[in-house]
Amino acid sequence: MKKLIIFFFFFFVSGMGMSLAGERVTNEMIYQKLLEIEKRQTVLEVQFREFKDYVDKRFEQIDKRFKELRADMNARFEQVDKRFKELRSDMNARFEQVNHQFEQVNHQFEQVNHQFEQLYTFLWIITGIFTTLTLGVIGFAYWDRRTIIRKASEEAFKKVEDEGKWRVLLAALRELAREDARVARVLKDFGLL
Repeated sequence: MKKLIIFFFFFFVSGMGMSLAGERVTNEMIYQKLLEIEKRQTVLEVQFREFKDYVDKRFEQIDKRFKELRADMNARFEQVDKRFKELRSDMNARFEQVNHQFEQVNHQFEQVNHQFEQLYTFLWIITGIFTTLTLGVIGFAYWDRRTIIRKASEEAFKKVEDEGKWRVLLAALRELAREDARVARVLKDFGLL
């Protein structure tokens, strides 16, 4: 501030010196010029104070605006934080929903797998029953056939023996074996005696 005043003082003094160069300078003129300079200085000080007040007001307004902006930015950041929290909670809820659906699908898969295992076990049981029945039928058929063939052959031999001439022939050979040792030995070898 002092430098500014000194600058203006020298500026006016030099201007005054130039304007008075053609005239003779008296003390009263210097005194008048100094009074004018003081008035101008006072006016400049008032203007400077007004300018300073204006600048201070502007800075206060700017500070106030910055505070408002800061408050607005803080509010917006809080809104953004709130939105992020909401999004996070929405995402967590969605993940929980997907996990629940996955658990349901997994449970259904386990049920289907259990049903396949039951079906597989049932098929093994059916296969076992079918195999047992097949072997039983084949075994029964073999046993029945063998039994029927044996009985049929025994009955056929018995019928042949009872009704046929083989009995008479065998009786004749036995009679001959009483007298002939060789025929007796042959009949014994074959179990007919």
